[in-house]
Amino acid sequence: MTERSASTAPAMATILAEITRGGEVRALIEALASGLRCVATGAVGSATTLIAGALANELARPIVLVFAHPDDAEHASDELDGLGIRAIHLPALEALPGETDAASDLLLARLRATRLGESLPEDRPAVVVAPIAALMQGVPTREREPTLARRVEMGARCDMSQLADWLTDAGYTRRDAIEEPAEFAIRGGIMDVFPVGATTPVRLDFFGDELERLHEIDLETMGSDRRIDAADFLNADTSRVLSDKGTESFLSRLPASSVVVLAETMEVVEQGRGYYERVVDSGGVFGPPAVLKLLQERFHALAEVNQFSAGAAQADVRIELPARALPTFDRDAATGVGELGELAHETGRVVVPCRAEAERTRLAELVREYATPATERIESLVAFVHRGFVWGEGDGALALVPHHELFHRYDARAAPRGGTRLRSSRALDTFLDFEPGDVVVHAEHGLAIYRGLRAMAPREVGKNKPGEVPSPTRLGTRVKRTGKDTDDSPDAGTMQEYLTLEFASGSKLHVPALQIDQVQRYVGASGGKPTLSTLGGTRWRNQKERVADGVRDLAAEMLRVRAAREATPGVRYPPDTAWQGEFEAEFPYQETEDQLAAVAEIKRDMNATRPMDRLLCGDVGFGKTEVAIRAAFKAVEFGKQVAVLVPTTVLAEQHERTFRARFADYPF
Repeated sequence: MTERSASTAPAMATILAEITRGGEVRALIEALASGLRCVATGAVGSATTLIAGALANELARPIVLVFAHPDDAEHASDELDGLGIRAIHLPALEALPGETDAASDLLLARLRATRLGESLPEDRPAVVVAPIAALMQGVPTREREPTLARRVEMGARCDMSQLADWLTDAGYTRRDAIEEPAEFAIRGGIMDVFPVGATTPVRLDFFGDELERLHEIDLETMGSDRRIDAADFLNADTSRVLSDKGTESFLSRLPASSVVVLAETMEVVEQGRGYYERVVDSGGVFGPPAVLKLLQERFHALAEVNQFSAGAAQADVRIELPARALPTFDRDAATGVGELGELAHETGRVVVPCRAEAERTRLAELVREYATPATERIESLVAFVHRGFVWGEGDGALALVPHHELFHRYDARAAPRGGTRLRSSRALDTFLDFEPGDVVVHAEHGLAIYRGLRAMAPREVGKNKPGEVPSPTRLGTRVKRTGKDTDDSPDAGTMQEYLTLEFASGSKLHVPALQIDQVQRYVGASGGKPTLSTLGGTRWRNQKERVADGVRDLAAEMLRVRAAREATPGVRYPPDTAWQGEFEAEFPYQETEDQLAAVAEIKRDMNATRPMDRLLCGDVGFGKTEVAIRAAFKAVEFGKQVAVLVPTTVLAEQHERTFRARFADYPF
């Protein structure tokens, strides 16, 4: 088996060159260079994307690649990046004009794509990739763009006061310290901004009118973190950003020398029609006929690249591409690799794009074991190809077989290097989040109903109505607030804020806002309403004492169990093997910092001589399963069995599929 260089673009460029050399693609290039309308049929898998890349290189001009579905456009953009071809992806908004639930990152991506598309040179290879819905949605005119988004770049000239004015006009609020999106703060020559739609705020360090440093901010410490080159700030007024007023077609911003490629024309038209029918108000959305007319009339040439010839429009040139679909490989890894060897005998050359170096290493082992004597005809490289295909006929054909199709892996792509990192967020203190009518707990008096917050003078609080009891106000206390010591002794005539709590029998207690730490939301084990405490009664105090005794007993029992476990010998697993490293590198996503920390701690436990006793907590979708899978791999590689216990049958079936996919090409 031949292992190509891990550098994606040069390795994939050889594949692209081989496809370009074919007579069919050469004929397509020549026809489009002459401004003719072409129809090419026989395209399967990702062949259309590679053909678009070949057209961009050979014609040396922008290509507009139009898909029916957003997922296909995303995959094609990643494939083109792997080919070393500049790709500009225009995503479709999930919300329609006038709606307010569009994702901020999609809004920013559309604005960036518009700016990049407008600045494209007419004589440079590039591919603009878009689903039909994205082209139907209007983009802001040049006049409106500066009010909708602002981009700052390190080293560029930027006036801090002007930026602050822009943020204020864009709906951001100035604070002493930022906590939530759409807030900014200024301290001397430093500006902190929490952009709308972002998970991480940024810090701008100015030297005069020059942006000298630009960093992300660690939310836990509020200190400067990773250095970045640029930051985008989106207008906080989503209704203004999504407004259908002052919009135009994205296509009007592209060079007229561009060449259009429609991928599966009938499907593009059908999806465009379906999207337009769902639009309640067509303001800001162009109909499919208008978009298709603009594609045909504005640009230099147009090609339809389809799998079948049925329904194709009239054309100056018709071309049949030498492509066919891959065979279906067996789900058993050994059998599937054997079938890969058979395909290599038929075609003469098989290339397997892998998403990670570890996948290539493991594939080489399987090929040497199960695909002999065709090992020399099978190559591998690190690249992303969404769907494979066979190009050509007979012994000179090329088969492009993505690793995930060979092993029936779920199709997920790792986050790009240098992209946004997932970070641990600050815990949300749900105990402090309560509204009028919620059951709350006062540390000294017990369970009550929170009736609201209102301003009263201390002397008014002292004059209680029947059934009301004044709270023991802390007079003359000094509290730390915003970095300054302030005397909060309530003057008799000064209005103060109080939380009103209602206990059993309608008794009420007014708690100064300064003592809010004494009150928290009640979180019970059942959904029913608990019995309220009697203000001034002894039941709550007795309950607290019983709980304290129970906690001490539980702590003693936990210490006893812990001591027993420490004295009991356990299984000591060896350090990570090469297989463990390959298995973990095959994970198709970018691990979070918390995931890596959890994996390291669990391995430390497994390498120790005592039994492991660990609880890992996390919300759904935060990567607990992958942590468990890596621990399971370490155990079974050492010859042990692993049991995975889950609460429901559905979850058991999901975990079975996930474990089977991850362990597919290992002998367990």
